Amino acid sequence: MCMAHSPRFRILLRGVLACASVSAFAACAPGSSDLANASTSLDLGAPTELASPTPGGGNTPYLEVTPDDRLFLSWTQRAADSSVSIQMAEWRDSAWDSTRTIAAQRDFFVNWADFPVMTALGNGDLAAHWLEREANGKYSYGVRVVRSKDSGRTWSAPVTPHTDGLAAEHGFVSMWAEGADRIGLVWLDGRKSAMPDSAREMTVRTAAIAPDGSLERETLVDARTCDCCQTGTAGARSGRVIAYRDRTAEEIRDIVVVRQTASGWTEPQKVHNDDWHYPGCPVNGPQVAATGDTVVVAWYTAAHDTARVYVARSVDGGATFAAPVRVDDGDPIGRVDVLLDDQTRPVVVWLEQRSPEKSEVLVRRVGLDGALGVPQVIASTSGARQSGFPRIARHGDALIAAYTTVTPSIAVRVARVPLSPTSKP
Repeated sequence: MCMAHSPRFRILLRGVLACASVSAFAACAPGSSDLANASTSLDLGAPTELASPTPGGGNTPYLEVTPDDRLFLSWTQRAADSSVSIQMAEWRDSAWDSTRTIAAQRDFFVNWADFPVMTALGNGDLAAHWLEREANGKYSYGVRVVRSKDSGRTWSAPVTPHTDGLAAEHGFVSMWAEGADRIGLVWLDGRKSAMPDSAREMTVRTAAIAPDGSLERETLVDARTCDCCQTGTAGARSGRVIAYRDRTAEEIRDIVVVRQTASGWTEPQKVHNDDWHYPGCPVNGPQVAATGDTVVVAWYTAAHDTARVYVARSVDGGATFAAPVRVDDGDPIGRVDVLLDDQTRPVVVWLEQRSPEKSEVLVRRVGLDGALGVPQVIASTSGARQSGFPRIARHGDALIAAYTTVTPSIAVRVARVPLSPTSKP
């Protein structure tokens, strides 16, 4: 059962936040009253809103930056006649190029939290996915993956990465480049719900798609996981790392990682022992960033009735993690994303509740010692589901943020945040 974490379960917290002290990544996270003492060397530049390529009615934005620093934005577009398409555009010469259609005129399964993503492959191809309803059920839908060899102008026939053929939920996809020309992906797979006498648990599975569309290495990674929280992934020097929200028989829903090794995927390992007991899915998954041996995971938890956004660091490719640092401003909704700057310092974005009607898209950098920069307000929006999940990506010397506003109408917005406070917009 999917249950977005209700405000009545969140505890408003202002002032000094809990301390976490470790040799590699330590901090005593300040609340609003302590921001004057936050490290200015970690501060980000002022955000500048960029023109958006989307007309009204767009939502669920996703950003992808290629190895040669090309920036792409994808989103879900709903037309005046309620028809849906998956669109994309490229940022070129300080403006968005013409909009391109990834998919249209299909029976999409459209969900505020389970949205299409893109990835750039090593050979220059792009890959994208969406969810499509199956013929036999309201909540029976599958993953469809396509590839473009011409920067999104044309796309291949869709490939379905799961081979069960059952009327079940398949979604919450993360994708990556595997080698030069293969598409790697992980998803939540609900095939057990369609099996007689099963416990109906959601599972985590991975696969790869070859250039000719054939499937390779469909693998069960975890046989019981949270039902509807996003997956996250990043590539470390030692191999790929996947993060997701686990689910125990006692309904503890903490964040775990698995690592890709020569012998396959490792057993799930907790990033931190939050011990969050919750009788439903909070619809609030983790995100991951990595470079070299450094891996960081950002996530939301409301363990012990206190909402928090954390980030934790690993310096051994995700094998072990230091104690987490709390980065929120006292009343987070979550919906996190994370990237690393040139010094492997994490930059975290999330939604923070400011009033029953208003939330803010906040971004904050964390030092290697756990010190916190001042949280930067990217935009004001709503905490409602329609505001979705803000996404960030590193492009040049700046962070690009894509997010959804709901007033006066639903629309995708894009902003640029310099990674240095002295950088010019």
